[in-house]
Amino acid sequence: MDDASAVKVMIVTGGGRGNGAAIARAGGREGYKVCVNYSLSDEAAQRVVNDIKDMGSDAIAIQADVGKEEDVIRLFEEVDARLGPVTALVNNAGINYITPFADFELSELRRILAVNIEGTFLAAREAVRRMAVSRGGKGGVIVNISSISSRSGGGPRDVIYASTKGMIDTFTMGLAKEFAKDGVRVCSLRPGMTETGIFDSVDGIEAARQVAAEIVPMGRMAKPEEIAALAIWLCSDQASYVTGLPLDVSGGR
Repeated sequence: MDDASAVKVMIVTGGGRGNGAAIARAGGREGYKVCVNYSLSDEAAQRVVNDIKDMGSDAIAIQADVGKEEDVIRLFEEVDARLGPVTALVNNAGINYITPFADFELSELRRILAVNIEGTFLAAREAVRRMAVSRGGKGGVIVNISSISSRSGGGPRDVIYASTKGMIDTFTMGLAKEFAKDGVRVCSLRPGMTETGIFDSVDGIEAARQVAAEIVPMGRMAKPEEIAALAIWLCSDQASYVTGLPLDVSGGR
């Protein structure tokens, strides 16, 4: 996207909370029209929309379960009609599944694969159909939110989540190569321990802070705004020669 006057439209999946909300707000500050996608909490998504509008940018909230193809198609079609074709997609929606591997349930495995993998693939498909120059688009950027656990394999009860993020890294590299000459850049961010609600289902945020103090070289967790700053940079023309990159945001971990 080299034309500074071009309309910039960003979709952030899972944009109502945590890293997604921080990325959506940062996009609004950078002049994007922002779609805050959410699955369950309309109230949280609407708060993000209101914050972006207060900045002077346009924003909408759209409910869609990215694990369902029909929802993803509807999401992009509604953005087309209300904001314009997407120029930046941040694939942030994801869920965790904490369990000893020997005890995992197939139904839960299928659900995390549907959201973390199928959802990312489906949203990226709809984005490249609109962005690719060969399909009449004007280019664009896709940022996939991975995890530092894709490098480590995760903790003792976290192997399934970590495995889905490893797949996201591989997908990022492959998709970047396929569309490099088609005006579409694709990158992934690999956050480390970040102060989001993902720890609510484990041992709580205070316990996570104590762990971070011991295992993270910088001695602390990240703030969602620190993840957002790099996501927005990857979407900008300052990163115009960057694609296929998995970028660690982990405090040195």
